[in-house]
Amino acid sequence: MAGSRVKIGLLIPLQKNLLVDYSVSNIPIFQGGNVIGRNNLAISDKRVSRKHVSLHTTVDGSAEVVVEGPNPVIVKSGDQRKKLSTQDKALIVHGDIIELIPGNYLFKYVTVGNEHASSSKTDSSFLRKEKRHCEEESSAVKRNRHILEDESLERTLQDNDNLEQDDAVAITPGHSQLKPHEVLASCENMEAIRHFSVPKDRLSLIFRLMRVQGIPAWANSCSVAIRDVIQGNVLVAILSNYMVDIDWLMSACLDLRKIPHVLVIHGESGATVDHLKKNRPANWTLHKPPLPISYGTHHSKAMLLVYPQGVRVVVHTANLIYVDWNNKTQGLWMQDFPWKDQQNLRKGSSFENDLVDYLNTLKWPEFNVNLPVVGNVNINPSFFKNFDYSSSKVRLIASVPGYHKGTNMKKWGHMKLRGVLEECIFDKEFCNSPLVYQFSSLGSLDERWLAELAVSMSSGILNDGSPLGSGKPLIIWPTVEDVRCSLEGYAAGNAIPSPQQNVEKDFLKKYWARWKANHVGRCRAMPHIKTYTRYNGQNLAWFLLTSANLSKAAWGALQKNNSQLMIRSYELGVLFLPSTIQDHSSEFSCAENQILNQGECKSFRNTDVCKTKLVTLCWKGNNGIDSSSEVIRLPVPYQLPPQPYTSEDIPWSWNRQCFKKDVHGQVWPHHVQLYTN
Repeated sequence: MAGSRVKIGLLIPLQKNLLVDYSVSNIPIFQGGNVIGRNNLAISDKRVSRKHVSLHTTVDGSAEVVVEGPNPVIVKSGDQRKKLSTQDKALIVHGDIIELIPGNYLFKYVTVGNEHASSSKTDSSFLRKEKRHCEEESSAVKRNRHILEDESLERTLQDNDNLEQDDAVAITPGHSQLKPHEVLASCENMEAIRHFSVPKDRLSLIFRLMRVQGIPAWANSCSVAIRDVIQGNVLVAILSNYMVDIDWLMSACLDLRKIPHVLVIHGESGATVDHLKKNRPANWTLHKPPLPISYGTHHSKAMLLVYPQGVRVVVHTANLIYVDWNNKTQGLWMQDFPWKDQQNLRKGSSFENDLVDYLNTLKWPEFNVNLPVVGNVNINPSFFKNFDYSSSKVRLIASVPGYHKGTNMKKWGHMKLRGVLEECIFDKEFCNSPLVYQFSSLGSLDERWLAELAVSMSSGILNDGSPLGSGKPLIIWPTVEDVRCSLEGYAAGNAIPSPQQNVEKDFLKKYWARWKANHVGRCRAMPHIKTYTRYNGQNLAWFLLTSANLSKAAWGALQKNNSQLMIRSYELGVLFLPSTIQDHSSEFSCAENQILNQGECKSFRNTDVCKTKLVTLCWKGNNGIDSSSEVIRLPVPYQLPPQPYTSEDIPWSWNRQCFKKDVHGQVWPHHVQLYTN
């Protein structure tokens, strides 16, 4: 038995960049004979034999590798790489690397006493710090908070203690799977974000990922923290969110204390609201929007920051709590807009109309402020008509609660997305191209509603006016192992709050795809970001960053023979589309009190405008880009094309019992602290 044998060392799994791969378990190596193969590695790749290599070790830690399978193995010692064929042997010592298939399945041999040599000091200190932030609390109330917006109907199911470990999800027969070498070929630059740098005059054309603690510095290239967003001489701040930790917020963003007027629009309830009321500064106003339909929530995540020079509009995906702004993969878009000229006060835009329509539904209490230049004004939705949004290249896609009929049906939810896409002309390469749904909470779905949503997501036309055609979706969703090995361990699963009843429906099996984020260094930063896109290779037809999870409550469901759209919750997102940019236009900045000079389009030649083309960070080459186009790289945080689940992958559900300890030595469930002590 292994328990009675002498442990000599470990085989530590590595990524292609030779960093430790925390998503794969270490393999203990004992004195004497050890067999390494497909079964004990949980690898489905049949190039790896059941008995692939054997390791024969002695008490001094030296080991002899023997290739048992038919495929070659690479042993790397220092700068030397040696290829071993069947029955070839080689001696390995501490620090040597074995490639079970050349270029694939890398393991570092580490002898006893040196196990921690492969873990960076940064990772170790971070894990200790995060363990403190994930202290247990006595009440289970906070556990119930994240079922929130999408499936409040399921709340009573969370108290069921009779949970069982189900079998792993099997991939639907016939569903295409990418082989490991094909997956890597989809994004050869495994650290693509390292070189991601966007001029200030182009930042409004993209979204950015939020900064994550405990990942390599290169992975935070062009990322943002809350202090990068709320900055400068802000006169009025409207903060819209679901969860608000006022203690953390005030400490994380000291500039908030200087703002004369702050309106917090939230979705909190119970003791948290009492705490907010008790601890808010005197100049803060709290407001919870009306929820006319049961089981809805205010889930939108946005900021409106009024400056002497204009307004900053921010749409993002993070709750106003510590873990969301530090430990998870999140996204944020923002743009500054100037005041309108007096002669253009009545001139509007699609962005302005969508914004003001949405703000009108929130019903916040108006308040009066004295602003430079304009004097005394009421801060109400109509106030935001005073800014010039004509430079915006995104569209707002919002959801608001209600039974929407007639012309209002296409103002909200997935019908709004459908209406916007129907007006867009896309390149032929996106005809019948696939879709991706990526989010952090899964509602109680059925196939009929998924088909309804796919119609909206597949909308659009080609140059000849014919429909773009339906696209098949994949759902990117973390596995149990992804969560277990994440920066937060199982605690990260508290923000992926879908019960087994929702996750393990048979028809969903054909949709599951892996969370793979090597190119942005966020494999271990669990996604709280919500995105939807249509793609072909590394080219994007469109991309939506939103607060909306995959649920009827968030997107709406058609009723009464498709004459009515019922939505339960408030949501807000920004839709990125190919657009046209004026070469001599400029980007306005509130915080810097200046206009940023716009650089030339990358491929601009002898024309007054340039067209944009949306691509991922992994896009390479021109591939038919004409001279009047500019490539806009979006930091899509997951790999395209997505990698479907294997038979070993189990989708995460937050009421599944997990007895295998995570990176913090915890099992699941356990209570997680979400708010500051």
